[in-house]
Amino acid sequence: MKPDAELLKEVSLFQFLDDQERAELADQLELVRFRAGQTIFQISDPGDSLYLIRSGEVEVFFKNHTGERIVLEVVTGGGFIGELSLLDHGARSASVVATQDTETLRLNRSHLEKFLMLRPQAAMDLLTAMGRRLRASSERLRQTATRNVNEETEDKRSRVQKAADWIAEFAGSITFLLIHVVWFTVWVVINSVKLPGIPQFDPFPFGFLTLAVSLEAIFLSVFVLLSQNRQAAKDRVRSDIEYDVNLKAELEIVQLHEKMDRLTGDVLRQLEQIQQATRK
Repeated sequence: MKPDAELLKEVSLFQFLDDQERAELADQLELVRFRAGQTIFQISDPGDSLYLIRSGEVEVFFKNHTGERIVLEVVTGGGFIGELSLLDHGARSASVVATQDTETLRLNRSHLEKFLMLRPQAAMDLLTAMGRRLRASSERLRQTATRNVNEETEDKRSRVQKAADWIAEFAGSITFLLIHVVWFTVWVVINSVKLPGIPQFDPFPFGFLTLAVSLEAIFLSVFVLLSQNRQAAKDRVRSDIEYDVNLKAELEIVQLHEKMDRLTGDVLRQLEQIQQATRK
């Protein structure tokens, strides 16, 4: 069996193929070499190929929302990278850089399609191995992109906090004001003017009314302060979320600048090669 076919036997993505299928697939592989420190591909780059590590070492990483470099995996000989883009023809989900001089075998999507047309039964084997790797990746990295400030705070309120919010909201309404205007007016009239059949239970200077209003103010102020403290905590969560969003946007801009610089460098190198070719 060819050496490249033997390498496929060690790769988990192709371990379910038989020897003949590996030999046929090995004929489609293309040898690609990378120097130490060279970027193989960047996150969000378009991709339609898979790289099998023949020798050397590569590092798979991305930057999180705080700009920290998160290393997902260090892949050595017998490993593979870029399988997601190979299958869905989408953008790269992480960046990969060679940490050592590395030899890879590249498998293009078109070559894989030709192979699967000849060996359609191999598709299920590839999906089985792919599912195992995706499951492992999902368990390794679980994070949410954004949070909803209302979901972070509303669902965690206790009964006292809900009552405090309702009382604080009602105390600032026109209905609350009108109720007290009517209440004070009736109280003062009853205790100031002698009405037949109605005793004056709190004559001037309305000491009982003063006590009732003072007690109401004390309890009301406590509920308002409870609501304000919870609102302050909610504002802190909102500020944290806004900071995360702004930081993510800033990092996206930085990554865009890096990508543009890299593309500009590639274009300039190609122009230089064209100029050198025309001079000859």
